[in-house]
Amino acid sequence: MTIEATESRRLKDAAATAARAQRDPLRRAFRGEMTLGFKRDARDIVTEYDKATEHALVAQISADVPDSSFLGEEGGATGEGRVRWYIDPIDGTSNFAVGFAFWCVSIAAEVDGQIVAGVVYDPVADILFSADVGGAWLDDRPLRAQGAQTEAEATLITGYPNAREIDAHGDVALERFGALVGAHRALRRPGSATMSVCHVAAGWVDAAAGFSVNPWDVSAAGFILTQAGGVYRAMGGAADAPWHHRPGYVATVAGLKCPTLDAVAEAITG
Repeated sequence: MTIEATESRRLKDAAATAARAQRDPLRRAFRGEMTLGFKRDARDIVTEYDKATEHALVAQISADVPDSSFLGEEGGATGEGRVRWYIDPIDGTSNFAVGFAFWCVSIAAEVDGQIVAGVVYDPVADILFSADVGGAWLDDRPLRAQGAQTEAEATLITGYPNAREIDAHGDVALERFGALVGAHRALRRPGSATMSVCHVAAGWVDAAAGFSVNPWDVSAAGFILTQAGGVYRAMGGAADAPWHHRPGYVATVAGLKCPTLDAVAEAITG
């Protein structure tokens, strides 16, 4: 089913309103004292603000779009509405917890299995990446995913390899990482998949890659990137799974050829 542009825009606007409403609470909390909890291990941090923010986002979106259901990083699956929202209240919680300003609020809307609206809000910089079926924007300016055309000119953002990947694959993971460092002009590891993909959408970096992401990490950012003319290639998992449910991705500006990154990604996910 093809969604009407007006509905897509309405969902984007509802997400943007909800995300921006969290600016002041999150900015007050950032670089302040906070209580930390842990999920899988000591590297998987959660704060009281993750949970409170998700609760506030769900409450506001539910009020604005009553026919809603949710899949959130903290609250899991709730509701039975036609519009399914993917919510990451703070993508980059480890950064948020230590005062490093590379984290964001991520919200995507899915209708009939298709992502149709996405919003990523950076409260520190007070900038909003957004997209609907009509295009993508940085605040009110159109986004264009344009940049380097060759790997040697490109800046890559990646979280690979993380500690679990090193534990599992040891020297192989480090060798793959070394190949990526050598192939690109620069490689950065700032720690938020959502923000990384949005930086590609804005043309601030040329490529991003990750191999252990969840739907709430990439649904909004991947949609924003493709609506900005970039390329989001989902990898790993079941080949027939929706792109935003697959655990790996390579994201690039339009036209970028990245053979080393592609080869490493295929080796990891294949």
